Amino acid sequence: MPIYTIAEYRVRKSGIDKVKRAIQEFVPYVKANEPGTRMYLAWQQEEDPTRFVHFFIFENEAAHETHGRSDAVRKFEAAYGPELDGGDVVFTDYHLVAGKV
Repeated sequence: MPIYTIAEYRVRKSGIDKVKRAIQEFVPYVKANEPGTRMYLAWQQEEDPTRFVHFFIFENEAAHETHGRSDAVRKFEAAYGPELDGGDVVFTDYHLVAGKV
């Protein structure tokens, strides 16, 4: 069963560009190396550019675990982690109820 995950976080203003560069490096890695990750999108809030949201769709729990154990995730965490402001990243998993693709 697919897993839909949203990750939300806020960074310091001084870290915005660093985090955006890390996202732009990380997402192509996911696309090229994680076939079980069906979708990975990263958004930056318009009104408050310090806020980011990532949306993932994993094929199943195995794909979710593969993603979480990758060296690329650790590298990405090392980039954004020191820039976090206002708490840790909040990850929330969902199951699809209805939608249009």
